[in-house]
Amino acid sequence: MTIPITYYLILSAVVFLTGVVGVLIRRNIIAILLSVELMLNATNINFVAFSRYLEDLGGQVFVFFALTVAAAEVAVGLAIIIALHRSKESINLEDFKLLKW
Repeated sequence: MTIPITYYLILSAVVFLTGVVGVLIRRNIIAILLSVELMLNATNINFVAFSRYLEDLGGQVFVFFALTVAAAEVAVGLAIIIALHRSKESINLEDFKLLKW
């Protein structure tokens, strides 16, 4: 019994939309960073689903590199968040007027 690709695409769309809503609604920097990771994982689900459907390993290799970049992004993002928290004692986006143009 094989799961149809449409199930994976629907799951990916739900995860991606959850990430978009989290970025648009949240005002906490950590929640926004987690929402961006959700969107990245939704694209990874698509890559793996199409890679399996087309029987090509290219998508799975790309996911491996995307996860590597995501780990580096989280490390840099958390370092920036820690630096901002030490300077302002808050991680609320409303408190950082210097980041706005």
